[in-house]
Amino acid sequence: MDKSNFGLFIVATPIGNLKDISERAIETIKSADFIICENPKHSLKILNKLGIKKKLISLHDYNENLIIQRISNSLSNKKIALISDAGSPLISDPGFKLIHYCTKNNINITSIPGPTSIIPALQLSGIPINEFYFAGFFPKSKKLMQDFTKQINNTNKTSVFFVSNHKLKQCLELLETEFANNSISISKELTKLNEKVFYGYGKQIKNIVLREKENLKGEFVVVIEGNVLKKIQTKDLLDYNNEIIKLLSKFSLTDVVEIVHKLTNIKKNKVYKWVLNIKKS
Repeated sequence: MDKSNFGLFIVATPIGNLKDISERAIETIKSADFIICENPKHSLKILNKLGIKKKLISLHDYNENLIIQRISNSLSNKKIALISDAGSPLISDPGFKLIHYCTKNNINITSIPGPTSIIPALQLSGIPINEFYFAGFFPKSKKLMQDFTKQINNTNKTSVFFVSNHKLKQCLELLETEFANNSISISKELTKLNEKVFYGYGKQIKNIVLREKENLKGEFVVVIEGNVLKKIQTKDLLDYNNEIIKLLSKFSLTDVVEIVHKLTNIKKNKVYKWVLNIKKS
């Protein structure tokens, strides 16, 4: 008996466009004894489109331990597929406890990779993505928003996170006040017919998105440029020529002088001469 045919198979499903599902994902779902999913009603729609009928078991944050107990005996002799409502399971979705149980009990586990909204949003952002920080979902409370902002500001890497449509306006306000000088992209309804990407700085992006009411509908992924301004931490301007050059590509000479002056406390006339020389060169 080939044990690799049994166990838990983590299967990525489309985030919008059904054509994005892989042949391997379809084969795995078809051959599974049953499927663990987030929302059976949602998953049933996908399975119906694929012409697949399978038993569905709902898994969420409040019943995960119970489900593990229920299927524990089946994990070693049945083929079980784990899917989420859309995209790659476990990314801000339930399932961690189940995976942890499998790894601790020597249960065969594998991943059938596929769609995720994170990578397309980064690719479409026009922002460097050689390094990035995934911040999860935009928080619900003001207290958590403060912590959320702090975490993003504590990294100079590009940051990416999800935001639901009913929290989008609050998110736009935070971007306007806390990330005014950062390049930002907001991807809407990725891979779907209404896919759209908005670009701008934090101080502009709110007005750009709010131009049309239709822009507020759907699911969103926000990408924020790392904070190059934080790199200017000493009074030695020579060490920060690259950062000043980047600022000059985005802001006027006057604005750059003001930014550098505030961050370094160096006299404005000295900063002005330094920045002017860089601009002329």
